[in-house]
Amino acid sequence: MVLVVTRMIRATPERLFDAWTSPAELVKWWGPDSVTCVGAEVDLRIGGSYRIGNRFPDGTVLWIAGEFELVERPARLAYTWRIEPAQGAAERVLVTFTARGADTEVSIRHERIGDEARRRRHEQGWRGCLAGLAQYAHNG
Repeated sequence: MVLVVTRMIRATPERLFDAWTSPAELVKWWGPDSVTCVGAEVDLRIGGSYRIGNRFPDGTVLWIAGEFELVERPARLAYTWRIEPAQGAAERVLVTFTARGADTEVSIRHERIGDEARRRRHEQGWRGCLAGLAQYAHNG
């Protein structure tokens, strides 16, 4: 299954790409409502890995990890997506940053999603992440 989520954000593609790929910035905005980012590691190169920790309201921490398949600053990122401990085939995420005047259209294409329930959770999560990124870009 495939999910596409898009949002216009008042910032340059360069600014948003850097916020997406800098561990120091990721921890300030990543995660849907009520989820906080407890840590981020990013080796920003093709074949490099990333790891992002999400803390849920009940205290549970879930780690997302994968490898970069495409790094084209400031326009596109593609990477695999697995919840640790990794089981089964990896999902894939493609993020594009397209200038639209003073705004940037951020589009997330999440592929290889196993079922509809997981697709709905990803949609909620990505919408929350983009809302957090928009607020961070506006305030930061």
